[in-house]
Amino acid sequence: MKKLASTLVAMGILVTASPLAAQAPRTLDGFVAEANRIPLNASAAFRPSAHRLKGEVERAFRAVRGDIDSARAAGRTPPACPPERISLSPEQLLGFLNAIPQERRQRMSVPDGIRAWLASRYPCPA
Repeated sequence: MKKLASTLVAMGILVTASPLAAQAPRTLDGFVAEANRIPLNASAAFRPSAHRLKGEVERAFRAVRGDIDSARAAGRTPPACPPERISLSPEQLLGFLNAIPQERRQRMSVPDGIRAWLASRYPCPA
């Protein structure tokens, strides 16, 4: 059992130290390109790539929510003022992200895209 644990730890160190772990975060353009290849139907739920994208969007929403909470706590105007719970359809989000010019998407991260979507949908009162 100890040997298995040490092997798993060693594998974790190798994965963490690998060039893949050191890569820069994916651009919004790369995310949108992959998302556009997934059909928007019930079968998409069974695709590993759809699960991966869903996780990426969830992490981006958590990061942006943290930015919003931090800005509010510091007395700054947050980038967006969404309610606690929001409705979201993949078609709606992808439509917004696809409308961002490709040159701009290439310079944006996934959280940047989510932040832009939230700001357009839930602007803060002036």
